[in-house]
Amino acid sequence: MTDALLKVKNLKIGARIYPPGEKPKDIDIVHGVSFELEKGKVLGLIGESGAGKSTIGLAAMAYGRGGVELTGGEVWVNGREILHTSRADLRHLRGLEVTYVSQSAAASFNPAKRIMEQVIEASVHAGKFSKKDAEGRARELFAKLGLPDPDNIGDRYPHQVSGGQLQRCMTALALCPEPDLVVFDEPTTALDVTTQIDVLMAIKEAIRDTGVGALYITHDLAVVAQVSDEIMVLRMGDMVEHGTTDQIINNPREDYTRDLVSVRSKQHEGQAPTDNPILRVENVTARYKGTNFDVLHNVVMELHPGQTLAVVGESGSGKSTTARVITGLLPPREGKITFDGRELSADLNGRTREDLRELQMIYQMADVAMNPRQTVGTIIGRPLEFYFGMKGAEKRKRIVELLDEIELGEGFIDRYPAELSGGQKQRVCIARALAAKPKVIICDEVTSALDPLVADDILKLLENLQKIEDVAYLFITHDLATVSAIADSIAVMYQGKVVRYGPKAEVLSPPFDDYTDLLLSSVPEMRLGWLEEVIANRKMESAGN
Repeated sequence: MTDALLKVKNLKIGARIYPPGEKPKDIDIVHGVSFELEKGKVLGLIGESGAGKSTIGLAAMAYGRGGVELTGGEVWVNGREILHTSRADLRHLRGLEVTYVSQSAAASFNPAKRIMEQVIEASVHAGKFSKKDAEGRARELFAKLGLPDPDNIGDRYPHQVSGGQLQRCMTALALCPEPDLVVFDEPTTALDVTTQIDVLMAIKEAIRDTGVGALYITHDLAVVAQVSDEIMVLRMGDMVEHGTTDQIINNPREDYTRDLVSVRSKQHEGQAPTDNPILRVENVTARYKGTNFDVLHNVVMELHPGQTLAVVGESGSGKSTTARVITGLLPPREGKITFDGRELSADLNGRTREDLRELQMIYQMADVAMNPRQTVGTIIGRPLEFYFGMKGAEKRKRIVELLDEIELGEGFIDRYPAELSGGQKQRVCIARALAAKPKVIICDEVTSALDPLVADDILKLLENLQKIEDVAYLFITHDLATVSAIADSIAVMYQGKVVRYGPKAEVLSPPFDDYTDLLLSSVPEMRLGWLEEVIANRKMESAGN
C-alpha cells in the first residue's frame, strides 16, 4: 500500500429495492471505483444525482446510508482497511479520523441544543479533548471560519443564526476533533450565491490551515473548481474521468465532462416587451398575518405575453412572497395585481375559476408537489377534469399529447412519482400546469434542486413550450446563470424591495447598484483562481471604504 491518507480500490456498492407488485431486486450503485487522496489535498466528486457521489463519500467512513451495502473492494484510511474492521475501530474512525459535513445544516443540528454543545460533543465524548479545551478550539474555528462574535456564537441555538453561518458551524463541528479527512457533501448547494462565496472561502482556508484531506461532493463544476486539487467525474456509478482541476476544466477528455463544462454558457436573446402586459404588480406592500412589519415594500413589475420575467435575489429578498401575493395566498396591505387587463381579487377565495386557470404555478420541489399514490396520468388529468370537464378517451388523448410535449411519451402515463427521476418529475409538474392552458406560469426555483445537465434540459423544454403555447413565465431564481439562459427582463429584489428592474441587457450592464454588483460578482466562474480574485477585490473595496 502507498502512504495515501485515503485509498479506495475497486469499490462496489449495492442496494435492495422493492418495486411495487414485484419481488425485491438487488441493484448495483457503484461499479468498481478506485482512487487515492493524500493528506492536505482536496478531491472533488462531481456528477448528476444518482452518480454515486455521496455513497462513495460515506464509504470513506465504512457507512452505507438507507440500506446501501458495501459489497466489494477495499477502503484504506491511514494505512488500515476499514470495511472489515471492528466496531470499536469504526467508532474511533467516525467523528474523529473522518468527519462529515452534510448539505443541510438546518436539518442536521438539534434545535433544542446550543451550537457549542453540538460542535464539541464528538471530541469530548471520545476523550480527544476536555470540555474546556474543546470549547477553546471551537472558538478558534469560529473565528477562522469568519463567524460573527466567535467567543459567544456557540451560546446561540441553531435557529438564531443564518443558513450560511450554520453551515460554517457545521464545518467547525467537523474540524473540531482534528480529523485527517473531512467529507463535504454539497455544503453550499442550499445557499444563495452571496452566502456561498463566504462559506466556500471559509472552507478552503480551513482546509489549508488545518492540513486535512477532503472529499468535496457537488454537482456544480464551477464551485468544485475553486476548492479542489483534483476532480473525479462520476456517472451512474462509474468513473467517467479523473484528473487535475486544471485538466478537467480546461481540457476535458470525455463528452460527458465537456457537457458539464459547457452547460453554464447557454444564453437567451431577450425580446422587447409588447405594449400591454399580461401581468402587472402595482405598488404592492405586504406583511404576514400576525406580524407588524412589512416584508414587501412598494413592489412594481410587469410581465408581457410570451416572455419571461426573472425575479432574482437571495433568500429572504421577497421573491416567493411576491408570488404568494400574485396567486392570492397573501393579500397585500397596499397595491393591486392586474391580470390581462382586469384587477384580481386580493384573496384567493375571491377569484374566479378562470382566474385560477390562467395563472398556474410550478414548484421547486417536485417530490412534494405530487401525490405519491397517484399515477402520472391522474396527476396531469386533474386540471383537465376540473377546468374543462374532460373524461374518458378525450382526457386520455390530451394527457398523451401533454406527455409528448414534455418529451416523456405515453409510456409514462401509468407510472408513479417514485418511478421517475428528478427531471422527469419536474416535467410532469410542467405538464400539469400546461394542462390548464394558462397565460402565465410562475416557476418558483424549478431548476435549483436539479443537476446542471438536467436543469439545462428543463430550461430548453420551457423555452420550446413557450413558443408552442405562447405562455409567459415569472421565473423566480437566485441563479444568475439561469437568468442568462431564459430571461427577457429582470427584477432584482433585496429586503422586500425591487432594487433594479428592466430588460435583461440593461439590468446586466453597468453601472450597477451595490447589491446587483455583489450578486453578479458572486456567480462562480469556470476558471481557476476566481474565488481568491473575488475575495481579494472585496477586501480592497472594504479597505477603500
